[in-house]
Amino acid sequence: MGMKAKKSMMKKAKKGSSQLTASVRKEEAADFLPLAGGPARKLPIVENSENKASVLYIGRIPHGFYENEMEAFFKQFGEIKRIRIARNRKTGKSKHFGFLEFASPEVEHNPPYIFNYIFLFISWKTEDIIFFYLQVAKIVAETMHNYLLFEHLLQVQIIPPERVHPKLWKGVNRFYKPSDWVQIERKRQNKERTFEEHRKLVDGILKRDQKRRKKIEAAGIDYECPEIVGSNEPAPKKIRFED
Repeated sequence: MGMKAKKSMMKKAKKGSSQLTASVRKEEAADFLPLAGGPARKLPIVENSENKASVLYIGRIPHGFYENEMEAFFKQFGEIKRIRIARNRKTGKSKHFGFLEFASPEVEHNPPYIFNYIFLFISWKTEDIIFFYLQVAKIVAETMHNYLLFEHLLQVQIIPPERVHPKLWKGVNRFYKPSDWVQIERKRQNKERTFEEHRKLVDGILKRDQKRRKKIEAAGIDYECPEIVGSNEPAPKKIRFED
């Protein structure tokens, strides 16, 4: 093999290696946009994985901090969509926990803003305006968790969207009026009873009285229990005839 053949083979080997390294560099740099021109493929579209939760659980709610008070307090963070406090069905009193939902998971404010929690920063050079996009639910949870209010430490936690029950907001806009159970019990006790109802009532009283007497005798106590007055229904003095 002559010198010319060796030189031509060396040139071909160098050319092949340079093309290989160039192709490797091209593949490595294909995911980055060039500064000025040049071939580059489009970046893959990545979905925003930011938490879009806007529902909060609020626990250890103190007495007097109800729907109106909570709305007036938490609306400083953003627009509130709905508030629900768990209440007892019979008494209507608070169970000291509830749920709050903001109208939007993100809120837009012009700087300066009172909080330092900045999750997404976007700048438009054409308008020279800077906006801050803040996750309201996360801000409230981090700011108000273990907040001392009327000697109660508020427990504020974010509820993920997939864990929000479909019946969570059932009856949220319904005003709860507690029942007057004293009046209901008074009417039940004072209602007019038929003869059969009165007889069953008296029989129950006499049966309980007999059990009480047996317990007293078994304990060795010499005690004579008074007779129950009104166990026998007196005969009416007047006879009422129906028309």
